[in-house]
Amino acid sequence: MAARVMYVVAGELSGDAHGAGLLRDLRGRIDGLEIHGAGGPAMAEVAGDGLEDWVADAAVMGAWEVVKRYGWFRKRFYRMLADVERLRPEVLVLIDYPGFNLRFAARVRERLPDTRIIYYISPQVWAWNKGRLPKMARLLDEMLCLFPFEQPIFEGAGLRTTWVGHPLVDELEAARVPGVERDPGLVGLFPGSREREVSRLFPAMVEAAARLRAGRPQLRFAVPAASPELGVLIRRMAGGADWIEVGDGGSHDLMQRAGCAVVASGTATLEAAYYELPYCLVYAVAWPTYVLARMLVKIEHIGLVNILAGREVVREFIQADAEPVALSRELARLMDDETARARLIEDLRETTAKLGGSGAHERAAARVAAWFAENPRRAVAASPRRPVDPG
Repeated sequence: MAARVMYVVAGELSGDAHGAGLLRDLRGRIDGLEIHGAGGPAMAEVAGDGLEDWVADAAVMGAWEVVKRYGWFRKRFYRMLADVERLRPEVLVLIDYPGFNLRFAARVRERLPDTRIIYYISPQVWAWNKGRLPKMARLLDEMLCLFPFEQPIFEGAGLRTTWVGHPLVDELEAARVPGVERDPGLVGLFPGSREREVSRLFPAMVEAAARLRAGRPQLRFAVPAASPELGVLIRRMAGGADWIEVGDGGSHDLMQRAGCAVVASGTATLEAAYYELPYCLVYAVAWPTYVLARMLVKIEHIGLVNILAGREVVREFIQADAEPVALSRELARLMDDETARARLIEDLRETTAKLGGSGAHERAAARVAAWFAENPRRAVAASPRRPVDPG
C-alpha cells in the first residue's frame, strides 16, 4: 500500500497539544499515513520519527524577540521547506503560529501548487491585520477555525472555512477532577509557558502574593511550571518562599482547586474560564513589541474570554498596570466580594459555552481526511480548490 504523506507544523505548546489530538484521529482515518514536520513532544509521540520536536526553541513571544533570533528562524524555515519539496506531501497542515506558518504557506504554494494547505486554529488576523485576509484566501485551501465569530470573517474574504469548535473542550473535560472543591485559601499563579514571559510576569505575581499574605497569613500560593526548566527558574524567582508551591505541570488540576488566580494572557485564560476559576489577566512584553501591537491591533480587549464575550468579563492588567499593588487588590476583591465573584463565574460559564461541544479534533480530522479522499495530484484539474466532503 502506498504511503499517504502529510506535513504538519506547530510552533508552540498549545498548538502541539491540539495537533496531537488531530494526528491521533487522522491515524484512525487514513491507512498508511506518513506524518512529517515539526511540532512538540505530544505530536512527536503520535507521529513518530518523521516529526521533529522544536517548540522549546520556536515558542518565542513578540516581534522584538523574533527579530533577535531571525537567523535561527531563517535557517529552520529553509530546512523545512527543503523537506517539503523532497517529500511532496499531499496535504500540509499548519497549526496556529502565524508569523512563521503564513510565510511557509506562501513558499509551499509557490513551489508545490498541488499540495493542499489546511490551516488549523485560525490566526487572529481579525484583531491585527484584516488586510491579510485576501492573501490568505489565495494561499490556503481551507481554514479550520475555533470560534464561531471567525467563520463569516474568513468566508467573507473568499476562503473556505469550517468552524470545528475548540479542542480545549475535550482536553479540559478529560482533565476534570470529579467532586473537587475549591480551596478559598489557595491562590493560583499562572505566569505562562515561555521563559521570557515568566521572567517578565512572575516577579509581580510574587510581590502581589507577599502583599496579600502580609494581611492574610493563612493564604497559600501555587504555581504550575510548564516544563522542568521553567520550574527551576520559577523556584529561583520565588526566593525560597515556602508558602509558594511550585509544581511540575498540573495547571488543570490547580485551576479546579484554587479559590482565585492571576493568569498570563494566552490559552491558559480560556482554560481557567472553562473551569469557572475567578481570575484576572496579566500581559507584559518588551515595549517595542507592545508599541507595535498597539498600532496594529484593532480590538478593545486582549483576553480571549473578553474577545469571545464581546465585553470585559475578566479584568486585564497590561504592561505597566501589571504591577503588584493592582494585582493584590484585584485578588482581594475576588476573594472578598461574593456578589462580584458569583457574577464573574456566571459570565465565565456563559462565555465558554460558545466554544462548541466535544469532538473538535474529530471534526478537524474529518476535514483534513477529506483532502486525502482523492489524490490531489489527480483531482487538481477537475476540482482544484474543493475536497470530497467526508461521510
